[in-house]
Amino acid sequence: MWLIFTLALILLTISLIVMILASILSMKTINDREKSSPFECGFDPKSSARLPFSLRFFLIAVIFLIFDVEIALLLPVTIIMQQSSIMSWTLVSISFLLILLLGLYHEWKQGALEWAS
Repeated sequence: MWLIFTLALILLTISLIVMILASILSMKTINDREKSSPFECGFDPKSSARLPFSLRFFLIAVIFLIFDVEIALLLPVTIIMQQSSIMSWTLVSISFLLILLLGLYHEWKQGALEWAS
């Protein structure tokens, strides 16, 4: 028991030291206007480098990624059906799909799926 506690304490100490060293070494020391400005072939930029980004598009993209990953998690469920009991497979599949549908319903009610407002 003491061996596990000692090893955990040593690992915690080492990880804290590494995190503190990384934060100290990664600090910027000089803020130069030219280094922080966008580089465009040595000339002054004609317009802002920061283009406006649609928050609606970002939300739709995140929702798409979430459902894409969840579909990738659903595909092996059909293969697992042969190795498990039909009752447990049905329960897990229905609960997973129910959580997906509840999340989709919540996003729909919040208005995140409406492109134009």
